[in-house]
Amino acid sequence: MLSSVRLVTRRAAVRSAFASSGRNLVAVRAASFWANVPQGPPAILGITEAFKADSFDKKINLGVGAYRDDQGKPYVLPSVRKAEDKVIHSRLNKEYAGITGVPEFTKAAAVLAYGKDSSALDRLVITQSISGTGALRIGGAFLARFFPGAKKIYIPTPSWANHGAVFRDSGLEVAQYAYYDKNTIGLDFEGLIRDLKAAPNNSIFLFHACAHNPTGVDPTPEQWKEIEAVVKDKGHYSFFDMAYQGFASGDIHKDAFAVRYFVEQGHNICLAQSFAKNMGLYGERIGAFSVVCADADEKKRVDSQVKILVRPLYSNPPIHGARIAAEILNTPELYEQWLAEVKEMADRIIKMRALLKENLEKLGSKHDWSHITSQIGMFAYTGLTPEQMDQLAKEHSVYATKDGRISVAGITSENVGRLAEAIFKVKG
Repeated sequence: MLSSVRLVTRRAAVRSAFASSGRNLVAVRAASFWANVPQGPPAILGITEAFKADSFDKKINLGVGAYRDDQGKPYVLPSVRKAEDKVIHSRLNKEYAGITGVPEFTKAAAVLAYGKDSSALDRLVITQSISGTGALRIGGAFLARFFPGAKKIYIPTPSWANHGAVFRDSGLEVAQYAYYDKNTIGLDFEGLIRDLKAAPNNSIFLFHACAHNPTGVDPTPEQWKEIEAVVKDKGHYSFFDMAYQGFASGDIHKDAFAVRYFVEQGHNICLAQSFAKNMGLYGERIGAFSVVCADADEKKRVDSQVKILVRPLYSNPPIHGARIAAEILNTPELYEQWLAEVKEMADRIIKMRALLKENLEKLGSKHDWSHITSQIGMFAYTGLTPEQMDQLAKEHSVYATKDGRISVAGITSENVGRLAEAIFKVKG
């Protein structure tokens, strides 16, 4: 047993050792498992933050990616209000949905996309998803795991900013094909066809079904037919992203032309759908991913693998928004009301495009602004340079992305005149 003197001496030595190595202990405590995590690039929040910081009462935000009414306010469709009231008053339970979601929703979503008489409906695998982004991610993961060819997907130049990240994180290599011609502020159709032909046979191509984001430039039906012919000749696989059905032109059938035409021509496509824009269900995150199969046996096998993919991702999707969408799509009166409201939203966007072009021409601009009205959907490429976009923000309190893209939803009857004046001052 240690004597009291030796015990005191030993304790003093321990205290001395701790004191002398204090810096090392601090270093150990300060070390983190995440010390080597690099800083990511700046988030795309600059527009919002700059807009909020601007005290000018007539500032204009053209960066928002959501529909706004003619007062610049968020808009909830009356049909959505009615459908939600019905869902709430039904006092339904809060049990989990199945892995592939609320069946009343997915069945109706398939009909909306492919058409009620489509040959695809009986051989279609469909799952509810976390809006369109989630549908793309499921599709990317499915292709990365099962596509028999190269695990590479070609997306248009430019494309929605998140497409590349979603597909890369799904396990696919991402390449690009020609799409936008900055000289004409329109479609580079020759380049698109050239790249379709140049890609290896049996490649995967992503197509925006309508209202191309971010340019607002769509192929015509005749051009879609030429695209389909090349896709068929090369044996390419088509993945359609349809985030704006009905919201683009105001006509759900017109906006689904490319999807339905490809299916009619024998392509077993896959499709990502979103109900954020056309139902205004942004925060409810309602979407669907579907795969057209060759036959019933293939459908059974693909369905099993889609479920295997979804289960470890998020187990099953949320039910409230899906019930709202299902109520609208399956109730004739609400469905007709919704169609009218979708057209009203699309018509407002079309009207704002026309007013912007008209105001620019009245101011005496010598530039050709026809692309503003020939483009379609929520977004428009103005043709302005990054420097001109900076000037719009700093000198005129007009905020949008530096690539010249504006959200037409941010234009109102009240601010369109001032917007035109600002563009005229920086562009001429």
